[in-house]
Amino acid sequence: MKIGIIIEREYLTRVKKRSFLIITFLAPLFFAALMFLPAILMTNSEKFENKKVIAVCDESTLFNGKLENTDINTFIYIDKSIDEAKQLVKDGVYDGVLYIPGTKLTVPTNAELYSIKQQPMTLTSHIRSSMKQIVEHQKLMSSGIDPAIVKASATTINVQQIKMSEKEGGEQKSFSEFEFFLGLFLALIIYFVIFIFGNQVMRGVIEEKTNRIIEVIVSSVKPFELMMGKIIGIALVGLTQFLLWGVLTLAITGIASTFLPTQDVFSGGTVMSEQIAETGVNTTDPDTLTEVFEIIHSINFKDILWCFLLYFIGGYFLYSAMFAAIGAAVDNETDTQQFVTPISLLLVIPMVCSSIIATAPDSSFALWMSMIPFTSPVGMMLRIPFGVPIWQVVLSVALLFATFIVFTWLASKVYRTGILMYGKKVSWKEIFKWIKY
Repeated sequence: MKIGIIIEREYLTRVKKRSFLIITFLAPLFFAALMFLPAILMTNSEKFENKKVIAVCDESTLFNGKLENTDINTFIYIDKSIDEAKQLVKDGVYDGVLYIPGTKLTVPTNAELYSIKQQPMTLTSHIRSSMKQIVEHQKLMSSGIDPAIVKASATTINVQQIKMSEKEGGEQKSFSEFEFFLGLFLALIIYFVIFIFGNQVMRGVIEEKTNRIIEVIVSSVKPFELMMGKIIGIALVGLTQFLLWGVLTLAITGIASTFLPTQDVFSGGTVMSEQIAETGVNTTDPDTLTEVFEIIHSINFKDILWCFLLYFIGGYFLYSAMFAAIGAAVDNETDTQQFVTPISLLLVIPMVCSSIIATAPDSSFALWMSMIPFTSPVGMMLRIPFGVPIWQVVLSVALLFATFIVFTWLASKVYRTGILMYGKKVSWKEIFKWIKY
């Protein structure tokens, strides 16, 4: 009953804060902007760049008249020395000069772009691409090979992974790239949430201890009940915020997609459409749409969501218990660094090794990262989209919650002693003494 009162107090106190309301309603706008803004900027990228006139000083004469002009870049071929061309740039006649030195025995493969102002990467990229095509064409012609034949021989090979199950006829397509990014995304959410809300628990304990409010509260409830109430109350705040973020983000993106012409990004006439066309991807092709549906169908979102909730809650509870103990042991946030850093490293390790875990999700290293309770919230979420045996998930979750119970008991002993201690610099040795009491 007392824990319920503490949970209610912690939940309502934080939900009613102005900062909670601001973050809750501004974050979906930020998420929606991340989805639409890059597409809009890419579609209108040419509007943000000034038109450039580039003089070409080609001593090799191989590229004269062959560099392709664009809507924002115009190449003017001049018969002057590089020093004279540089002076024209300084006089403001040209925005820059592209100098291609001559070579006697080989095709030129180097060029230098001189300008007063820094030129955009799109310009250097365009020059590099154009010169590459011209040089390759020249080499093929010199060898007596028709470039059209080489271009026609270019072939894309696709290798589709198909998982087989022990059941007869149980086969399903697997999409490793999508599974990797899905696992990494979910692991990042758990990683940041544990630190954000775990630190909130620690700050809340420090604040109440500093204001001596804790002395009044402890007179009517046990320290263990107080600690559990704070942990669960703040966890509910986090779940509420995530639920609101999801609903509001879907609503905002749905409304925005009605008014913003983001479909132009994937249709003709834009920079993005040209890049997509170069890769041979056609978003209106039925085969492409079929592949998208196959990717969605191949992911068991129901099981992934349940696992995400279990590791989200278990990981948060485990680390929050330790953060609460740290908050009770110190008098201010400055003194927390020596204790927070070692604990943080436990969760940082699987993030640093995320590519190793995702590359070989069935390896011994990935298995241990998903079994050790301190690393399993992140490690297991990196493996889940690839498919993990049910016994491993059950064992990992059981170990996580068992460790949470043990560390909550240990943290409560630190919490009980440290919460009423003031003005003393606490060390790890002192904390271990409190646990032995």
